[in-house]
Amino acid sequence: MHKLMVEGGRQLRGTLRVSGAKNSAVALLPAAILAESPVTIEGLPDISDVGTLSELLREIGGEVSQEDRTIHIDPSEMISMPLPNGRVKKLRASYYFMGAMLGRFNKAVIGLPGGCQLGPRPIDQHIKGFEALGAEVTNEQGAIYLRAEKLKGARIYLDMVSVGATINIMLAAVRAEGKTVIENAAKEPEIIDVATLLTSMGANIKGAGTDVIRIEGVERLTGCLHTIIPDRIEAGTYAILAAAQGEEVILDNVIPQHLESLLAKLREMGVMIEMKDDQLYIRPPERMKSVDIKTLVHPGFPTDLQQPFTSLLTNASGNSVVTDTIYPSRFKHVDELTRMNARIRGEGGSVIVHGPSPLYGASVKASDLRAGAALVIAGLMAEGTTEISGVEHIERGYENIVEKLNNLGANIWYEEMSEIEKEQFQNS
Repeated sequence: MHKLMVEGGRQLRGTLRVSGAKNSAVALLPAAILAESPVTIEGLPDISDVGTLSELLREIGGEVSQEDRTIHIDPSEMISMPLPNGRVKKLRASYYFMGAMLGRFNKAVIGLPGGCQLGPRPIDQHIKGFEALGAEVTNEQGAIYLRAEKLKGARIYLDMVSVGATINIMLAAVRAEGKTVIENAAKEPEIIDVATLLTSMGANIKGAGTDVIRIEGVERLTGCLHTIIPDRIEAGTYAILAAAQGEEVILDNVIPQHLESLLAKLREMGVMIEMKDDQLYIRPPERMKSVDIKTLVHPGFPTDLQQPFTSLLTNASGNSVVTDTIYPSRFKHVDELTRMNARIRGEGGSVIVHGPSPLYGASVKASDLRAGAALVIAGLMAEGTTEISGVEHIERGYENIVEKLNNLGANIWYEEMSEIEKEQFQNS
């Protein structure tokens, strides 16, 4: 086991290229199951989640090969093999195998998924959609069993906006007989990306990116070539990091329209931002103003950027209120930031950040992916060196983070944990 060491106080300068979208990749790979000939996806991020999904595709008979950031998937010999345990429990997005395998084989057995522990994230809306399409869904010994004689199009209203449920129902519906309408659908860019792949495979989808998606089922889908969109959450994380500790930072391979809510808040704080095609130029102000943020479904402020943004707010003058309406329990990073001298207190379902607070290096633990990003940002802002354990969470979603940040002038490195540190980490 290793830990991440972050030396604080260094000013960052230069150009950083943003990788392909993690939240697209974890849906695009299972979507390839629906085709009956090879699918090629370009621009994938080099992260552990992609490796886990590739192995799952191999487990059900797919041929998977990868060259750099391009993956080739031949799904022609895939079978509806049960995936009750093992890798499927490592990440939450493995639930997309439910919709994809149901869509192709009319049946699936998938273990209840794992991933970051962010509090209750039920899959009831996924199940509601599958049942509306004609599937029988049961929970047997910790696995979800899906069975259908034939899938038929249906009108499905999501009781709550859910990216996962929207994509999963799309996957199941594209080969169902007749028309499916998903109302109160999520509108995230990753949904458009998945719909673009499915359309290239021969699906008939209209309205992706709006709150009503219409799907006319087709009998079969064929392989295609698809290029993934840039990761808006990675781009947002590095934009926050540039505002926190940058001199002049350019982010390359960005779609600025995907970041409008974040960029608006950064500008409100006094950060200078220039946009040019697929680039962002970011320069922090001498004195940063406090702002309040409330996470909302897209196009509101993303919950995945709440934790990194909280680190930035420790450097702002005044009090800032942070409210997460998507995952109200997503505040495990607060205790770790407090260890670094941040002044943050809970109030109701929100936290109040008192700034500016000088941060100091400490031993901290990443409890989930975005909490890890928040601690890296805090470590770069802090005086002294910060030790971050739980690095495996960070590696799930940020490609080559050490190399990328060191290229901007940071000093970040890995160190092996001692036996005592390993024991303390496992018991914490």
